[in-house]
This record gives sequence, C-alpha cells and structure tokens, in this order.
Amino acid sequence: MKRVFLIVLDSFGIGAAPDAKTFGDEGASTLRSVHATGELNIPTMEKLGLGMIDGVECLKKHKEHSAAVARLREVSAGKDTTIGHWEIAGIRSDTPMPTYENGFPPHVIANFERMTGRGTLCNLPYSGTEVIANYGDEHVKTGKLIVYTSADSVFQIAAHEDIVPLEKLYDYCRIARKMLVGEDAVGRVIARPFITENGVYKRTPNRRDFSLEPPKDTMLDAIKNSGLSVISVGKIGDIFAAKGITESMPTHSNKEGMEVTEALVDKSFEGLAFINLVEFDSSYGHRQDAVGYANALNDFDVWLAEFIPKLKEDDTLIITADHGCDPADNSTDHTREYVPLLVYGNSIIPKNLGTHNSFSTVARLVCDILKVDFSPDACDVISEDILR
Repeated sequence: MKRVFLIVLDSFGIGAAPDAKTFGDEGASTLRSVHATGELNIPTMEKLGLGMIDGVECLKKHKEHSAAVARLREVSAGKDTTIGHWEIAGIRSDTPMPTYENGFPPHVIANFERMTGRGTLCNLPYSGTEVIANYGDEHVKTGKLIVYTSADSVFQIAAHEDIVPLEKLYDYCRIARKMLVGEDAVGRVIARPFITENGVYKRTPNRRDFSLEPPKDTMLDAIKNSGLSVISVGKIGDIFAAKGITESMPTHSNKEGMEVTEALVDKSFEGLAFINLVEFDSSYGHRQDAVGYANALNDFDVWLAEFIPKLKEDDTLIITADHGCDPADNSTDHTREYVPLLVYGNSIIPKNLGTHNSFSTVARLVCDILKVDFSPDACDVISEDILR
C-alpha cells in the first residue's frame, strides 16, 4: 500500500532564484535570514540532507545524508501561494494573476458593495495586522467591511466576529469569488476574521481561502481518478478549490497540521496526503519575524524526528515549499526563491540531484511513486535516479 506524505513548508525559500531581480527580490534568502538569528536548530533536516542542496552554505553538511535532495526553481510567472502550489501539482502558469498596488478599481468595489449590501473601508494594499488596527474602530461602528489586498493576487475581507458572524463573512467571500473573474480573477479571496482581546483587535484562526479552480487537471485529479485517496491537510483544499481531493482536513496552525499528519500514518489509505504548514508564511515571514520563523522550524524538526520512525515500509515523505518570504528583507511580501526538495523512504536512494527547473518535478515524482499516469507541465524527471 503505497502512500506519499507531501509536506509544504509554506514560504521556506532557500535562496534567490535567477529571476529574483525581476520580482524585486535580488539577494533574498529565507533560510539564510532565519539562520542568521542564531536560533535555528534543525538537526533532523540536516541529516536528511538539507545542507547538501545546491547553494545552501549556512547549514551542516552530512555527506551520508538519508534523503534524496534537490533545489527546485519555479518557472511560473508568479511567486504567490496559489501559483506555487499549482506548479507543485503540475501546472505551469505563464500569465501572472492580477495584483492591485493602488487598490481595486471602482467597478470592483461598487459591484461588491451592491452584491453584499454593505459598504467597504480601506481598499489599499495593507498589512493584515495594521489594517484592523487602523480601520477596526470604524468597522465596528459602521459595519462596513474592511477590504484590502497585498503584493499577492488576493482580495481580503476583514470583519469582527461580533459584527459579522463567520458564516456571513464566508458568504461575502463566496460572493466576491464568483464576482472576480476575467481580468479581475484574483488567485484567492481570503476571509480575515478578528476579535477584541484585552482592548486590542486580534486576528483569529478562522481564516478561509477561496481560490480559483485550477484551469486544468493536476496530479490530484490523476491520483483521484486512479481510485486512490487524495487527503488534503491545512489550506490545500482551499488552494485547489477542492478539485481532485477525496478528503479535506482543514487546520488552523502548524501544530494542528502536524498532529493531523501524524494521525494519518495510522489511517488505512493508499495515495497522497498533501499537507500545508501555513504559519511559517502567515505568522513569521509576512510579519518579518525571523526569530519566530527559526523557532517554528525548530518545532517542526523536533516533530519530524518523531514522525519519520512511524512511517510504514512503503511510505515516502517529501518536503518542499511553494515560494519564499524572507523575514529580514525590506518587504513583507513573498520572495522569488529556489525551494528545497527532500525525499525520504525505504524505496528512495539518498543522493544529491542538483538543481532542477519547475516545482512540477514534484508532481511527476509523486505520480511515479504511486504508479499513476500523469504528465505535468515543463518538469524534470528524477524518479529513475532515486527510486529503488
């Protein structure tokens, strides 16, 4: 019974990609910035071979590493969560999703207000914590929705849970999702609920992402159509709009995501468990908290040391990322970076595979392991080099 546990460490970039300058990210390195804190302690990932990957100079190098390792370069025209995950799953996106550096155009806001029957506030690119600090009082007083964006292709709606109940906020997001098509087809509509705690507005874990449906089949569809399971953990189900997924298990934190993943080891299924650990990005990368990022990686590494021995004989563990989010650069935005690939299991030959183009290399590898017929966009084939 072959199973693949594919874990995405959301935003764990390992160094600027060749086209980083085009994205304003020249010199970015999430890993280097986190390591520079002096707090990083990840012996398990180092033993797997993270320090042996091309371009990684700040970690211990274990020449007798236990995983197959590689450095992957994104080929899609974007550095956001949706495009990164779609490429991991086999889709190359040649056209970037729309972004709004000056806020959404009047027709978008007017249509949204008409369809929801509520006014809006802000309509600018904003930090998620700062926007509720600056507009929270007016929102509570008027009931108007806080609408904002970022450097990513997102339409974000913030609302106090006492003013707009969660299900109503999710309904507003569904309205926005149906409305934002064509030239305004943003990658994600995101519900950003918050509460008042000790007199201060604080975001809650009840975020929901409403993504575009992938434009064509991904490895998830191929695996599902082969009669195998595709279990999503975290925001994976939202990113793929539930397409190709047989069971969705939403989570609210890295800790919860790791607990759910560990429970899946004892679950009887054949196929793919696709996991996203979001807090590296949402709580530390975007918040420019390099120390927090380091500690989150340390926590994951401790968990990983306990998780690996629980894998079954035919299980394969794959660890990668969807983009970077350097917590020590001059921006809170994602960064265009290479991402790591670590592949571990009894059927995997430990070796350094060098650098490969396209995150879709992961999709091809997953499908080869599961013996599922699927041809991703623009990927390299590494299965013949590492599968026993």
